[in-house]
Amino acid sequence: MVSIEQETQRIVLPGFATAHSHAFQRALRGRTQRRAGEPGSFWSWRGLMYRLVEKLTPETLFDLSRFAFVELALSGVTAVGEFHYVHHQADGTPYDERTLLADTVVRAAREAGIRITLIRTAYLRAGYKQELEPGQRRFVDPGVEPVLRDVETLRQRYRDDPLVTVALAAHSIRAVPIEAVCELAEYAHAHGLPFHMHVAEQRREVEECVAEYGKPPVELLAEHGVLGSNFVAVHATHLEPHEIQLLGQARAFVCLCRTTERDLGDGLPETSELLDAGVRLCVGVDSHASSDAFEELRAVELDERTRTERRTVAAEAPDLLEMGTRNGLEALGLAETYGQDQMFLNANDPSVVGASEAFLADAVVFGATPRAVQQVQVAGKTVVQEGTHRGYDEARTAYAAALEELGLR
Repeated sequence: MVSIEQETQRIVLPGFATAHSHAFQRALRGRTQRRAGEPGSFWSWRGLMYRLVEKLTPETLFDLSRFAFVELALSGVTAVGEFHYVHHQADGTPYDERTLLADTVVRAAREAGIRITLIRTAYLRAGYKQELEPGQRRFVDPGVEPVLRDVETLRQRYRDDPLVTVALAAHSIRAVPIEAVCELAEYAHAHGLPFHMHVAEQRREVEECVAEYGKPPVELLAEHGVLGSNFVAVHATHLEPHEIQLLGQARAFVCLCRTTERDLGDGLPETSELLDAGVRLCVGVDSHASSDAFEELRAVELDERTRTERRTVAAEAPDLLEMGTRNGLEALGLAETYGQDQMFLNANDPSVVGASEAFLADAVVFGATPRAVQQVQVAGKTVVQEGTHRGYDEARTAYAAALEELGLR
């Protein structure tokens, strides 16, 4: 999986896949870190995110997303799963072209030169016994039928595009009632699509699920036949032991997003238990609080060391690389592309210099930074050369203008 070209002094490995992204949230980086009165939480951060959502236009969404994807490419990421749930105009009215914003995000990824799985996400309510907040109006559809109609439109539109795939998601058990989750999961299974869902990210989410249904999220999903080998549980931070076993028995994926989960104070997942149960792990950049793909990988192991107070407890470097490459691609419905995209690291970069052949994977996973990424190729085309993305200057300039327009400069 990892090798070194002695003549060029480059380390060669497959491109990374980040299986969970909200590209527009890149605009919040560095802008939500200060305390305002009470100590912050996921829920206070969510309020700040909703304010951003209310102001987005198709143009600013494109500029934010393109820059986010360019930054991922600079970190060696060649495929992204965009968990897309901003669908409509600010008042909740669909655009004349219902998939305008989905198409906008796809175009951003294509201009950045990386593969995208557009994960069309259903969002049907604010939550159990909750009223919609203004920012949520852009997410919500009246039922499953328009969601699946959009999925069909997108699948048809991109069926011949080798860099674009379409998948399906239910946002969360709080945002999609279980009956609708079942309809969506049935469609995904029937059409061979990955089915993603935020699961047990926050304790409050679990408590509300128990209040509504009498059981926690994964147990509820298992009881209704939703779990399977195409199911991707994003976060899975607060699970009961029997829920971990249910995910493992289904050979489901769990997508860990450690830089975002740290940033939002989500908690520590039981990574070792997930792996022991047979769950397949992949990783995601989520909110783009950081876009260091190497850190996202090493955190799977290092955060588990923090939880257990032991070393080498979850996975060694070759297994972590598998999570960041093959597993991520499989979770995005891109298994057949494994090996088609590559990154090349400068073996003389300070972060990896002196690495031995025997421990090359360890040097990369536990030491490398995006600065070491020298070249990235996607589907045979070079998108990063000599550490510079071919469209960086244009993307950076447009990103800065978008921040200005959104009142974030």
